[in-house]
Amino acid sequence: MSLRSGTPFARLESTIESAASGGSLPNTDSYNSPRGGLLIEDLTDAELVRAHRVDSVLPALAARAVEADRSGEFPIEHVRTISEAGLLGLTVPIEYGGLGGGLRDLAAATFAMATECASTSLAYFFQCSGSSRGLLPLAAIDAGLFPDDEIPIVRAFGEKVLHRMGDEGRWIANFASESVRTKGAAVTIATEASRADGGWVINGVKSFGCATGIADDYLVTAKLDTGDTAADLAVFLIPRSTPGVAERTKWDAVGMRATATHGIILENVFVPDEDSLTVPGAFVNMTLVSRGSFVGNQVALSSVYVGAAQAIYDFAMNYLTSTKYANSDDPIGSSDLHRQLIGKMRSHLDTAFLWARRQIELETADPEILAKGDVIANWRIAKGEIADNCFQVAVHALKACGTSNTGMGGSISRGFRDLSMALVQGFPAERGRLEAASYLVSGSEGAQFGTLKS
Repeated sequence: MSLRSGTPFARLESTIESAASGGSLPNTDSYNSPRGGLLIEDLTDAELVRAHRVDSVLPALAARAVEADRSGEFPIEHVRTISEAGLLGLTVPIEYGGLGGGLRDLAAATFAMATECASTSLAYFFQCSGSSRGLLPLAAIDAGLFPDDEIPIVRAFGEKVLHRMGDEGRWIANFASESVRTKGAAVTIATEASRADGGWVINGVKSFGCATGIADDYLVTAKLDTGDTAADLAVFLIPRSTPGVAERTKWDAVGMRATATHGIILENVFVPDEDSLTVPGAFVNMTLVSRGSFVGNQVALSSVYVGAAQAIYDFAMNYLTSTKYANSDDPIGSSDLHRQLIGKMRSHLDTAFLWARRQIELETADPEILAKGDVIANWRIAKGEIADNCFQVAVHALKACGTSNTGMGGSISRGFRDLSMALVQGFPAERGRLEAASYLVSGSEGAQFGTLKS
């Protein structure tokens, strides 16, 4: 489905443009407390406007959260809700039809959405991450990483991705991960592209990617059959309805159940040259100009889990302060046991916030605070610290709220199961610490992308 952004936010659009050009918001007092401001505490005027767009969709996300978790199905109506709020182009520049937001906006958005429906927030993150495949090629051009004869090809692909997300309001799913593993690489690419008249033929299986069967287009990372190094990786923009594209069997996950992450099968899928970025070394050049790990913005994914942890903490605190003992007017949270658990919850939640905010600062500060290698090393540790601490919020909330709050559709159960996925999503904390230590000792870390030889 291709859903162009609606017009309910015309006034907000004008204020975004005003703020982006140095203007200020009218009636700023009415823009004081968006949900995402809990994570990003110093939102600018333009960021406040975008954050309130996010808040406008939260009731719809909340209304479907329990059923989405129960059924394990992404609520298809959320595509229209998010599109009509203009949020499919959150991180797309205004000149391409987007809202002109950046990492701070995305982290605030995923945090806010996750307080109501973590699954939708995760799927939304991966939609927005597609903009990097448009922005980074353009940044690499500006950095002088391409010769003159390659620039038009690279620019055309980058701008096509951005126009499709912004002007056309299409949901783009990002597929890189595969189930195949090789020693020494975080992600191994076995999906292969072979040359054909006027384009490329793609074959392979992508095991993980949110919005499978939901998104309008799939951004697929594959290796060219002419080589087996990271320099041979390429990116292809493939409409969902393209012949040869099929969904993998759906899986019954423990948490983040409504993300449609089952992945795709690509069998002799033809992609025309104009939808392909196959310039040698283009993928590597993209990684060179990002502010953080790989293509950057990864901390906005972790912000999903911080939002989910905030939600379970808020539920637990409301329960512990409003439920009273049968023989006393004291809330059950006043007992020594519960106060200890509350302290643990708050400590873990605050720790997750601190790691997330620090990483966001490192990837957005101007001028830059640390060299890129140090920013990546910090991310390696931050990702695991955020995941582990968010999960511990859920563990202590479960203990504090007791058996009566363990119903599968309840906030404690859903939050606990969703946050368990943080422990395994991307890479576990242990791998991140090892990678960071390797960099700190020897100045290098393990490869992020590898290929499987033909």
